[in-house]
Amino acid sequence: MPFWRTYYHLVWATKDRAELIGPEVEETLFRYLVNKATELNVRVYAINGWFDHVHMVVGIPPKHSIATVVKHLKGSSSHYLNIKNLSAEPFVWQRGYGVFTLGESQRARAEAYVHNQKEHHRQQTTNHWLERMDEVDEPPPDEGLERKQTMIGEQTAKYEIDDRFP
Repeated sequence: MPFWRTYYHLVWATKDRAELIGPEVEETLFRYLVNKATELNVRVYAINGWFDHVHMVVGIPPKHSIATVVKHLKGSSSHYLNIKNLSAEPFVWQRGYGVFTLGESQRARAEAYVHNQKEHHRQQTTNHWLERMDEVDEPPPDEGLERKQTMIGEQTAKYEIDDRFP
């Protein structure tokens, strides 16, 4: 069995940020997402959200891609909620999602942030990076990377050896 520690903070929203996640929907949705994650061997450390989005702190085994896990969680949960008919309008997630990698020492803070979602929104103390979700792929900027290199591969290392070297 492989050893792995891969933690992620996931966030995604309802289509057009429609406020479809009321208390009754939330309870059913969160229970469903945890159960679906368990089926995928994904460990859920925290789940919470607001009326228009969901946050999850999870451990995803390396045999799964993040995109595949999120696709299954979003697709199956919206299908399930629509079958249950808990919303006055069709339940639809927006395209895209946010994902942030976490180290072992960061996981507890991420869990606390997710557990306190409702308070953060009431007090307007949300972290704008963790609440942002775009439909377009926007990787972090690659500032500082040298683009002028024409050779692929490592350059030959040069060592200075003096006479005392055995």
